[in-house]
Amino acid sequence: MLVEQITQALTAVREQKPLVVNITNFVVMNNTANALLAIGASPIMAHSKQEMAEMMSFAGALVINIGTLDSDWIPRMSFAVEQANIHNKVVVLDPVGCGASSLRTATAREIARLAKKLIIRGNASEIIALACEQAKSKGVDALNSSDSAVSAARFLVTEYDASVVISGEADYVVTHTHTVRLNNGHALMPYVTGMGCTLTALTAAFAAVGDTSGVAAAAVLGVAGEMAAEQARGPGSLQMTLLDELYQLNDETLKTRLTLQVI
Repeated sequence: MLVEQITQALTAVREQKPLVVNITNFVVMNNTANALLAIGASPIMAHSKQEMAEMMSFAGALVINIGTLDSDWIPRMSFAVEQANIHNKVVVLDPVGCGASSLRTATAREIARLAKKLIIRGNASEIIALACEQAKSKGVDALNSSDSAVSAARFLVTEYDASVVISGEADYVVTHTHTVRLNNGHALMPYVTGMGCTLTALTAAFAAVGDTSGVAAAAVLGVAGEMAAEQARGPGSLQMTLLDELYQLNDETLKTRLTLQVI
């Protein structure tokens, strides 16, 4: 049943081509825009308050990614979330580096409190830090395993009425009703910057067509990344091949290769 829902969500993204508004970091703008296009969605990088109210009136979902945070961006992010709330749109928060500095941690928590329809997507250390627990982080990289963050994710689900996606060696999707473990992907993927941010952007695309759990995006990126790594010689070719695999991914391949369990 869950696999069928994932394939239906992929079809819906390609048919509806939802617009995903991204307030995201300078490092990953190109990566995430290309991934959204490859999967069939429509990306826009929008950072101006002057257009945000109009943009959110017809967008499918909003990404808030705090990777290159500064004092100019914080009020823009808050305003964008307010507009998403007004128009009943999902906000996908990527708390990049949460726990690495007090500014990042405080900002991530404030955005989470503000959003009415929220999905949080982070690595294990970010999820643990956002939940006020002690995390081991090195800049924006996780030193905690995704398994260790499940309890923190369950706290965040309750605290912010959110769904939580933990990316790592295994991915976890935690909602009010279930926890799903996904075991696709490849060890080469963390060597490409912004791979987690790509998952965040794809999560917003699928949220725009109804999957507010995050499981479809995690499934699709995991399978595509796994297949891309089988052909890649290293991180550079993986990044290029991943876009091709996202573009060519079909229901049969998903059903054959996807490895997940409800726990």
